Amino acid sequence: MTKISKIALLQQMLENAESSIRSAKQLLIELGGSKTDLTEKYKKSAADLSTSDSPEGKIVEGVFDGQSMIGPDKKSYPVPANYASKSKLVPGDILKLTIQDDGSFVYKQIGPTERKKIVGILTQEDGQYKVITQGKAYKVLLASVTYFRAEIGDKITLIVPELEESEWGAIENVLPKTDDESEDDDLTTF
Repeated sequence: MTKISKIALLQQMLENAESSIRSAKQLLIELGGSKTDLTEKYKKSAADLSTSDSPEGKIVEGVFDGQSMIGPDKKSYPVPANYASKSKLVPGDILKLTIQDDGSFVYKQIGPTERKKIVGILTQEDGQYKVITQGKAYKVLLASVTYFRAEIGDKITLIVPELEESEWGAIENVLPKTDDESEDDDLTTF
C-alpha cells in the first residue's frame, strides 16, 4: 500500500469515526424526548390555525413536521413526499390542505418558516437517509435523495429551520465532487 493510499485510508477512517460519534449524539438527543417536544410544539402552533368549508372542499391549515401536516384538530395529514421534496418544505412551514369532494388532497405552502442553508454529508442508517452536519444528523426524504440522484458520501446543501431545532431538513442540492475528491475516492478502492 502506497503512502498516499494509507493517508486516504486514514482520512476515511477518521470520517467514519466522526460520523459514528455524530450519530451517537443524535441518538442520545432522540432518546431524550426531543421528538415529543417538537411534535407538541407543532400541535400548539397548529391549534391557532383554521379549518373551513369552501366550494372547492374542506380547507385545513396546518404545520409541516418533516413528513406530515399537523392540523388544528391535532390530526396528522399525509403530505406526498414528492410534493414536500419539490417544494423543499421544512418543519414549521404552514400549509393549506384542500380536501376536495372526490377525496383528493391538494396542498399549498402558505407560510414558509425562516430558513438557513448548511452543508453536510449524506449517510444512511437503518434504512433512513440522513445528512450529517454541525454535529447533528438531519433526516431527509427518500424522494429528495432519488430526485437529486444523491449517493451516500455526497456533499449536500441542506435547508433547515433557522430559529428552531428540527429532526428533518430539505435537500437543496448535491454539490459536485471536486477533482481532489474524485482522486481520493479512487485511492480508497481496494
